[in-house]
Parts: sequence; structure tokens; C-alpha cells
Amino acid sequence: MDERGNPTYLGCWCFIMVKRFNCPDRKLVECDDDQSQFVAYINPTEAEKRYLVEALKLDEHTLASALDPDELSRLEFEPEHVAIIFKRPRNYSAKDQFLFKVSSIGVFLFKDKLVLVTAEDVPLFNSMTFNRPPKPAFVMLRMIYRSIFHFLEHLKIISQISDELQTKINTAMENRQLINLFTLEKSLEYYLNSINSNGALIEKLRTNSTKIGFDTEEQELLDDIYIENNQCFKQAEIYSNILASLMDARASIVSNNLNVLLKTLNIITICIMVPTLVVSIFSMNVKIPLAEQPTAFWTIMLMALLSVTLVIFVWRYRRW
Repeated sequence: MDERGNPTYLGCWCFIMVKRFNCPDRKLVECDDDQSQFVAYINPTEAEKRYLVEALKLDEHTLASALDPDELSRLEFEPEHVAIIFKRPRNYSAKDQFLFKVSSIGVFLFKDKLVLVTAEDVPLFNSMTFNRPPKPAFVMLRMIYRSIFHFLEHLKIISQISDELQTKINTAMENRQLINLFTLEKSLEYYLNSINSNGALIEKLRTNSTKIGFDTEEQELLDDIYIENNQCFKQAEIYSNILASLMDARASIVSNNLNVLLKTLNIITICIMVPTLVVSIFSMNVKIPLAEQPTAFWTIMLMALLSVTLVIFVWRYRRW
């Protein structure tokens, strides 16, 4: 990367990925303007990290934290900028096997510039519209606001998947659906921790709003973010409690379904064994009754059928 931060090639294969955005028509769109106020570094390479630390004076530990999915949300004040790390849901894919993960995004708020650092290439400003060219601080708050709605969307999906798995468990005799429910419960724990961590960050932003330099519009947006995040946390907590409280009952359903199957198999086995015993007696290589009778075969078959009927009658009468 050159002195102005333009992307360059390292050797013959490594390309430094930097995205720049401006707002020509109420939306932030990607551009090639080197003077753009909004710059995103996607999974930065070592060369990019050196540039961010040396040229933009980012704290090396904070930069590493922005790429760590397990890092907690936090707010730090540096001499030339404000460093913010917040949590957002990762895009779900089928290979995750019902595990919804979270990621971290680093936001470095300068006086006239917003620098973003993230470990994965995700839509950063999708569905964001503005009435006028936005300030970096306002865009940063809108990103946090959008992450809350992203959590809510995933919570609805988790609820729908949970209902579908519950329907399958009602007739299931294996643990696959039950394991999927455990994975969803684990996902909700991740979400609860992340939303709670974002809540602590929002509280710090409200406390230090004057120090950061938020105007009236940004203060109002921050209040809305505080309310929405609390509602999101309560909703995630309700889903988690419901899912956890019903896990034992769902495991019992699977066990009971298996017991019913075994009972059915036992009935079938006994019903087969009784007529087999009758036929076996008349198949011995000794002189037996009916040996000289022309209707012996049908008589024995009738006796076998009567034995099955008797077993079924006794089974129903005893209500086994």
C-alpha cells in the first residue's frame, strides 16, 4: 500500500482488499475516491495492518481485537480517534449445521473519517439511506443499529427452525434433531453474550456522548439504539429460556418414541413365535396325530391362526 493508502499488489499473488464508499444519492456506495470518508479493510494483510498502525496510529491490540470473533464490545479513546468494537451476527451457511455465530467489527472514528476493520467480507451499509450526506459518527451509530436488527432477524429464524425441529421430534426415534436443538441453544448463548456486550458499549457511548462529539440527531439515534438493544436482549433471553426448559421434555419424547417402537416389535415377534411353535410341533419326525388325515395341513394352519388370535386377544384384554 502506498502512502495514501491505495491498494497495491504484494509480489504476484497477494492483493490488499480495501473498499471505499461515498454517498452520491442517499446511499453509501463503493467508489474509487482516495479521499473518501468511509474506508473498510476486509481481512487485512500484514502490510495493511502495518499501515493502519503506523500511518493511522491505530492501537495494535485494538486492531487485533477487531478481527477476533470472541472479543467483547468496547470503547477506547485514542489521541486522534475513538476506537469502537461491536458484535454482529455472522452470515449463516448450511455447513454451520444450525450453529449461528457472531463476529466483531472494529470502527475507528476520526474527526472527518471512518475506518472499518472486519475479518469477513459482509455488506456493511446495505439498506442504509440518508437524507443528507452523513457524518462518520452518524454512520457508525447506524451500523450498530443495523446489527441489532440483524440479531432480531436471526432470532426469528432460530425460532422457526426450533418449531420445525420440534415437529420432527414428536415422531423421531433418533438423536439428530435433538442434537440440532442443542446447537441452537448454544447459538442463543452466543447471541445473549454478544447482545449484552453491545449493551455495555451503548451505555459507554451514552455516557461519553459529549466527549465523542455527538450532535442532537446522533443523541436521539443513540437513545433509540439503547431501547432496541434492550428489547433484542430480552427477546433472545426468552427464546433461550424456552428452548432450555423444554430440552428435557423433548429428550423424553424421543426416548418414549423408541420405547413404543420396541413394544411394537415385541408384539410382532411374539405373534410370529406362537404359530411357529404350533407348526414346529407338527413337523417333528415322529408319529403324530392327523398324520393320515388329508386335511391335516389346513387344520394345522387353522390352529396356528387361532393361536395368533388368542395372543392378540390376551394382549388387548391385559392392556399390555
